[in-house]
Amino acid sequence: MSVRLRDALLRELDGLRHEPTRKRVRAVLAGRTVVDSARAVLVWEPRRVVPSYAVPREDIAGELVPAALPAATAPDEPVGHEMPDLSRQPILAPLTPFAVHTADGQPFDLCAGAGSAAGAAFELADRDLAGHVVLDFASFEAWYEEEERIVAHPRDPFHRIDVLPSSRHVRVELDGHLLAETTRPRLLFETMLPTRYYLPLEDVQAQLRPSTTETFCAYKGHASYWSVDTGGAVFPDLAWTYPSPLREASDVAGLVAFFDERVDFVLDGVRQERPVTPWSPQRRARAAPAAG
Repeated sequence: MSVRLRDALLRELDGLRHEPTRKRVRAVLAGRTVVDSARAVLVWEPRRVVPSYAVPREDIAGELVPAALPAATAPDEPVGHEMPDLSRQPILAPLTPFAVHTADGQPFDLCAGAGSAAGAAFELADRDLAGHVVLDFASFEAWYEEEERIVAHPRDPFHRIDVLPSSRHVRVELDGHLLAETTRPRLLFETMLPTRYYLPLEDVQAQLRPSTTETFCAYKGHASYWSVDTGGAVFPDLAWTYPSPLREASDVAGLVAFFDERVDFVLDGVRQERPVTPWSPQRRARAAPAAG
């Protein structure tokens, strides 16, 4: 019997996972390199969909001081975001705080010269990762793989994006109002995420208002956002653009994408169902990761 590859991968989502990397990994704190390792491991705690770096203790130029264990989450308190296409349980998206751990272990504060970071490290109670310490990406000023700056979170070697030009007829609507229409979109396919339709700015009929919101994606780079003025109302942060994307996403530079979760897409005359992801309207009160 054939197995869908996605299902095979997601069977392990509830477990602790790791994958060694041959890349040299460095992190900067208070202007000083405090992590420098050629023995890093990518680690996914249960229900995490993006990895963290874990390095041997001796590759950290600082003192690890045991920190208080976080308060336990009430059994009936939901943690994470719904993505029914991936998991029956809520998944932990990139902006779920590092302090939310789903595996046993000991948290540590990192003290390194003039710099310190509370709760920046976590030693897992797992024999396969003995001697390694998982690090909080957000607690450091900068991260590098070899000489390339890494943003948002470590890149997953099993995650990729493809950007393809298309002649499909894409129509974007909200509450019956036309937002955009084109037959020259660029389609961005990203592992485990909905297809995103990037449209030329001149094919957008709705009025776009620049937003102060910005996010960072490990694969696409820095995104800036637009609020949409239509039907006498303003809808905040409904669309985004990558002005200067990373090389993998260079073909969407300057194009506009709308959240599939918050507007209606009609593709080649067929109205699409809105996907349920961390960017869905019912989840907007929680911190959401960078745009897909």
